Amino acid sequence: MSPFYNVSPVAAALLATLFTYLVTAAGAAAVFLFKDINRKFLDLMMGFAGGVMIAASFWSLLSPATELLEELGRSPFIMTAIGFTAGGLFIILSDILLKKVTSDTSESLHRSALLVSAVTLHNIPEGLAVGVAFGCAALGIPGATSAAAISLAVGIGLQNFPEGICVALPLRRDGVSVGKSFFIGQASGMVEPLSGMLGAFAAIKVREILPFALSFSAGAMIAVVCSELIPESFRDSKIISTLGIILGFVTMMILDVALG
Repeated sequence: MSPFYNVSPVAAALLATLFTYLVTAAGAAAVFLFKDINRKFLDLMMGFAGGVMIAASFWSLLSPATELLEELGRSPFIMTAIGFTAGGLFIILSDILLKKVTSDTSESLHRSALLVSAVTLHNIPEGLAVGVAFGCAALGIPGATSAAAISLAVGIGLQNFPEGICVALPLRRDGVSVGKSFFIGQASGMVEPLSGMLGAFAAIKVREILPFALSFSAGAMIAVVCSELIPESFRDSKIISTLGIILGFVTMMILDVALG
């Protein structure tokens, strides 16, 4: 983890989100090896990722936001509540818009287009969250550390692996070539490095908006977990997915508390 401590927050965010992108690409690369992957394994991974993201939303995003607001002499809950709600609504409204845009296509194309668009769109606030976390750590915001930012990036990377699989394999099943399925699957994660650098740059330049940016990212991540990861993973293996969520939450909690 030491390389992250010796570079600028923007460069650290780029390195971290390149990692999350590469994990997405690794997941998409499954199309070269398999026509399908054990569903219970995917459900466990998605549940684990959901638990990690839920824990990260509090310890890596909401907690630093409230502490920064207290440091600035402002109410610790008004802006965080507004930002969290705005982040959640962003994901909800985006999903509604995507469904309308793809409603006139064939059923298989509709499903694939919706999945690709949803994953790509959801990767934007995830990248922003990592970037903002590194920016806050560089500014010395209470509760925000490089270790916590790295933990957040690892958690997001973990959930990107099944996302890459879940984008590429359905395309392959719908008749898309192996190469094109991989290309589209990995491309869904390419927005994360860009949004990560943007988040870090904004964090170090505009301190006043940090609480909103942190809470917005938290709301978006919780909405992604509730709208995508939990329903998808609970569809076939509720018990396995629940165990994954618990394990992911505990793992992220330990990482944040121990390393933060």
